[in-house]
Amino acid sequence: MNYKVFYLLLFLPLLIFSQESPDIKFDKYLENKTNVITVDNNEFCPVSIEYEYSGENVKSSLANKSIIVIPANTKKFIISKIDAQDQFKSYKFNYNVYYVFGDVNSKPADTEEVYWLPYPTNTSQTIYQGYNGAFSHQNAYSLDFSHKLGTQVFAARSGKVVITKSDSNQSCLTKDCAKFNNKIIILHDDGTFGEYVHLKKDGITVKKGDDVKQGELIGYSGNTGWSKGPHLHFSVFTNKIDGERTYYKTKFRVKGSPNPIYLQEKKNYTRNY
Repeated sequence: MNYKVFYLLLFLPLLIFSQESPDIKFDKYLENKTNVITVDNNEFCPVSIEYEYSGENVKSSLANKSIIVIPANTKKFIISKIDAQDQFKSYKFNYNVYYVFGDVNSKPADTEEVYWLPYPTNTSQTIYQGYNGAFSHQNAYSLDFSHKLGTQVFAARSGKVVITKSDSNQSCLTKDCAKFNNKIIILHDDGTFGEYVHLKKDGITVKKGDDVKQGELIGYSGNTGWSKGPHLHFSVFTNKIDGERTYYKTKFRVKGSPNPIYLQEKKNYTRNY
């Protein structure tokens, strides 16, 4: 049996988290005249991939525009097997891959998680920008705590550190500076991410792959990136395959309330635990 194979491989990654892209590597090998496409996921969290292909006289084991989730720290994960429909004819094949951090199918647990205030015990802070805030929280359930420069930052919830950045000392009032955000992103056990942003330069005490406990020191607040003054930005979200996010409201344990509450803009809250 003789046939000629011609294929063109295109990778078009969709970048998220302010220009950050997952550390994944695509490869291919020939197995009994079938092309096998694989991926290594070198991240400490799952990565979701949308797979698109086109061509002539071609068949793929994975349906077009399928979304698959690559487990964390996985090598040679098979995405698809490619072959000719008519083995006596040549075929052409192109594919694009779009990818984002996390499992895009994840949703928060039905029971509400109780978050801890991310600042030192026996101190109080004000929410100076709340959910859907006018400066930078449009259509986002995000909170800005009035952390002074160098204030200790504690994990609001347990999880695994999957992204860190601490090499920036720049800031400005426009979205263009989001790429300078120093941050920590923690993967929770329900697949959501917790994001701590605007940390000071070299102000992170954890590293990628660390498991952190609720209330553990993870860094120090700053004024980096898209920011108009020292503070801590916090949000909980999952990613969509198009790079957009779904944000979730979070209830916190605070002094003076017997039950966890949603925090409100311009109000002051004390951590007494």
